[in-house]
Amino acid sequence: MLIIFARTIILFLLVMIVIRVMGKRQIGELQPFELVLAIMIAELATVPMEDKEIPLINGIIPILTLLLLQVIITFISLKSDKLRGLISGTPSVLIENGKIIESELRKLRYNLTDLLEQLRLKNFPNIADIEYAILETSGELSIIPKSQKRPVTPEDLNIHTAYEGLTLPLIMDGHVKLNNLQKLNLDTKWLNAELNKFGIKSTTEVLLASLDTKGELYIQKKGTKANKAGTL
Repeated sequence: MLIIFARTIILFLLVMIVIRVMGKRQIGELQPFELVLAIMIAELATVPMEDKEIPLINGIIPILTLLLLQVIITFISLKSDKLRGLISGTPSVLIENGKIIESELRKLRYNLTDLLEQLRLKNFPNIADIEYAILETSGELSIIPKSQKRPVTPEDLNIHTAYEGLTLPLIMDGHVKLNNLQKLNLDTKWLNAELNKFGIKSTTEVLLASLDTKGELYIQKKGTKANKAGTL
């Protein structure tokens, strides 16, 4: 029992490291060869996990080999457009100027029902409103609407907008994000002083505290629904 327990932990940690090294992608964004590698890695990990008679190294070496293969293919793909197109495929235009390209649908075995469903999910029920619909190599459908159907932006109205930037969390579930404080050239002394203004004596009392680019500090205590905000 202890041997199986230890083997399971080792293989789990190994697979987690391998998947982490392979990069940050959602399952739906994996390229075909990446999906195949992920499935194979999972299968290779379960075999020595289920059968303790199989040496653990028999599962570790193939998993590391697949990781090396993925790194090599990814590196070569960055250098060669032809190989990238061969391995991952190329985007396909399904709709052009409001007209469905039937030949592409037949080539990809992509039926009209699926196409219309994807368009509705992206809030484009009318094909006439679409300039281009492109099926990406990940299987995601990208839609470029006609200029008359695009949402109005401040730039269209010649309205000047202020820089928004990124709101940074300073405290999450009682834990201070020191790296974010450093990015803002602030320290824990300043943070504690701000919390004291709201009657908060310790960072452990805070569920979330964040600071936006306007200098507005958002604070929510644990176990409360009321939020507090202040400005630097």
